[in-house]
Amino acid sequence: MSAEQYSAEEVDAAVEALSDPERFGHAQEVVTHAAPGLQRVLGAALQQGGWFDQAHDAQLAAAAATDDPSERVAAVQALVEEETRLGMLVGVSVGFELARELAARRNNREGSEG
Repeated sequence: MSAEQYSAEEVDAAVEALSDPERFGHAQEVVTHAAPGLQRVLGAALQQGGWFDQAHDAQLAAAAATDDPSERVAAVQALVEEETRLGMLVGVSVGFELARELAARRNNREGSEG
């Protein structure tokens, strides 16, 4: 089974459609149900990708050890922002694969019924 490809325009249109808050009702229910498993998958993906390794720990230690309070806050804020970006990118990738897995399972089930 080949992975479906999306154009930049299709992705932009889909992201725009997601700005409707009513679209998230069912998704929030599903994600809330799946949160523990998804958290494990996300954590494993981040770990395997090397995003939370010794270099990250060293950056965290350096930020915490900064003497100037305003510089320390800025360094910690930069780390939080970077972790948020990474979490979002990996989380969206996990979401894509989850959607593909769900669709494949539905297609297999419907194919075996018909």
